[in-house]
Amino acid sequence: MKPNPLFNGLYVPLVTPFTNDLRLAPDALARLADEALSAGASGLVALGTTAESATLTAEEKRTVVRICSAACRAHGAPLIVGVGTNDTAAAIKSLRELAATGDVAAALVPAPPYIRPGEAGTLAHFTALAEDGGLPLIVYDIPYRTGQTLSADAIAALGRLPGIVGIKHATGAIDATTMELLGSPPPGFAVLGGDDVVISPLVAAGAHGGIVASANIRTADYAELISLWHLGSAAPARKLGAELARLSAALFAEPNPTVIKGVLHAQDRIPSPAVRMPLLAASTSAVHRATLLANSRVRHASTTSRASSYASPTT
Repeated sequence: MKPNPLFNGLYVPLVTPFTNDLRLAPDALARLADEALSAGASGLVALGTTAESATLTAEEKRTVVRICSAACRAHGAPLIVGVGTNDTAAAIKSLRELAATGDVAAALVPAPPYIRPGEAGTLAHFTALAEDGGLPLIVYDIPYRTGQTLSADAIAALGRLPGIVGIKHATGAIDATTMELLGSPPPGFAVLGGDDVVISPLVAAGAHGGIVASANIRTADYAELISLWHLGSAAPARKLGAELARLSAALFAEPNPTVIKGVLHAQDRIPSPAVRMPLLAASTSAVHRATLLANSRVRHASTTSRASSYASPTT
């Protein structure tokens, strides 16, 4: 039987900072990585959707992983790296390359996007990756991007595979499948929320934590939210959760990560709000609304110390 889930708490899928002329800004990325971990994140996610990984060159991807790996080593935190492809053989190759670095705790892998291989094909895909990729896998269940839905039975079957250690649950709803998953997750299988606006009720219902793009902003508050629920402090968790849900809604008012980058730039944390096409920079009004919420931080002093001391996973 698998042990208790290795991955719990808050994982921040970092943006990839660019300069105004769309070059990678490595120093800014290093600062963001250190700030997130110093603020209470359990770990980082590199090369997720929030990182605009589809528009990064192979060399840029290696640089992003190297920078995030260094930050995670310095903080004793795990690094998760996104690997998204609808080619099983190519995904296995990418996983093996990441495994060879020795710095990656797990890979975040979606169901094969666009081609919709069906549930049996999806299970076969993940089974091959788990057996041959050389890295623990976190399944990224996001059907509104992949076009492929995973049933509760399919998720349970994946959770029984030795190489699959968790799921990022981002189905756009808290439905019967969600509740069945949270009610009886496979042993050692981490359920991580991936829909930012409902991260509070997901953790309240039993999720082990979340991979939360909004936590590029107000990282400490999102970490505290998860800790409060795990500690059973329902009243302050509900209050903080409602506050952060408003922030998340504002940050996702336009395509991710455009508003997040706009806020980070407004806070002088990255050199430019630039994104690469086909994304376009967020509107001034959307960034303004989100920045107001980002800067109206309500501290919960009586619980902050407890949140920061919540046990983080080790690798």
